[in-house]
Amino acid sequence: MEMLHPNTEKKKKISSQNPQKKQKNTAPDALDKKNKIWVSWNENIKHSYKHLYKIESEHELQEIIANSDDIRIYGSKQSSADITAGVNTLVDISNYNKIISYNNERLEITVQSGIKLKDLLVDIEAKQWCIPCLPDINTVTVGGALATGTHGTSGKILADYITECRMILANGSIKTIKEDEQLMDACRVSLGVLGVFSTITFKCEPLYTLHIKEAPQKDSVWVKDLSKKVKTLDFLRILWLPHTGYGYVISGDKIPADKEIDVKTGPSYLKHRRKVSKFLYRLTDKLPMLTAMANKILYRLFFSSKKEHKGSLYQATVTKSRGSTLELAEWTIGLDKFPEVFEELKSELQDLSNKSFVHIPMDVRFVSKDVSWLSYAYNQDTVTMGCVTRNAASADSYEAFKSIEKIFLKHGGRPHWGKRFQARDYEMNTLYPKWNEFKALRKEMDPTNKFLNLNLHRLFNEPV
Repeated sequence: MEMLHPNTEKKKKISSQNPQKKQKNTAPDALDKKNKIWVSWNENIKHSYKHLYKIESEHELQEIIANSDDIRIYGSKQSSADITAGVNTLVDISNYNKIISYNNERLEITVQSGIKLKDLLVDIEAKQWCIPCLPDINTVTVGGALATGTHGTSGKILADYITECRMILANGSIKTIKEDEQLMDACRVSLGVLGVFSTITFKCEPLYTLHIKEAPQKDSVWVKDLSKKVKTLDFLRILWLPHTGYGYVISGDKIPADKEIDVKTGPSYLKHRRKVSKFLYRLTDKLPMLTAMANKILYRLFFSSKKEHKGSLYQATVTKSRGSTLELAEWTIGLDKFPEVFEELKSELQDLSNKSFVHIPMDVRFVSKDVSWLSYAYNQDTVTMGCVTRNAASADSYEAFKSIEKIFLKHGGRPHWGKRFQARDYEMNTLYPKWNEFKALRKEMDPTNKFLNLNLHRLFNEPV
């Protein structure tokens, strides 16, 4: 076990301070000191609060949790779901962000839960390690990413790579959970309602290089034989482009790091895609029917060229910056059911009478089945489909979110916990075989509903 002495020493120093003195140093610090309003990253969710703490140690986090009647934890605030705030006490965990230790023999790294994914990934790549399935963005905190089931493609959800974690329970005590315990299956994706992740140990793999190819394909081509493609390719992601008849297929195979390839970066103007998308879709707010035309323009400009490059999974495939705010929904379905759902969804979105004019791209990814109770991939190989509006402020009137939820629920689809959805307890009970067991465990671990905000009260059908 390789300990990081600077981080360890700092942690020991903080933890050994007088608790009352430390509590004074971390007195509530309002995000909006005048109004005490918590605001999400895209400004769509706003909640008042009474106390806000910024913490740097496990001991501080224990004390605040133990002494609060209701509490939620946040980091980057990038969730589109209303699960982060709406309680009296908030904790900003973004400064609880140290790397604790490495286990070089087991290829494991232990970190504090407030560390941003980008800092974790840069560090493990320096050791020639990787986590073999990564989400689309790197700015989220690890604790929040795990709690909401964040995933990438062509692998398992991020939480499935946990081998051990320390969780702070509602009474402030610490429970260590190991990968071979049944409790881990419940805690990997917990929405933060069983307790709060403190430190997390990830199992890594040796770093590898991907040869990435990107090109448009007709819908009839990329949808065909998806199961075979998922099994044979080391990386597969499709950016579906409604109203164009195409998907932009990103595929990858592992290659030796020193293998030379013919790099194709595409036209230089591709870097302006988000700006152009934002401009065009702003025009469609008042005239939604123009969305189909905007999609065709964007396809011709930004999704019709071929690209080729290589790099690590992180360097070659993960978005390093959003560039602008947006609003997201995402739904998942069993891989075997996806072709049927896709055809119904495509028909619905192409029907100009239903006002479900959807912005592009719709992100299609693939997650391997697992045993985590609230994982989208619980007991099934899964396809995920993301839906985005570039106009976050008008998200409530974005009809595509409603149409997609209706179709996926009809076929047994599951919503992404960190993105927009309206489904509640009744639907979840039909979608998740372990839903009622999770509810019972939640009540046992948090009998006073300390970790619930109003939205979570509704989700679990708990009285306020």
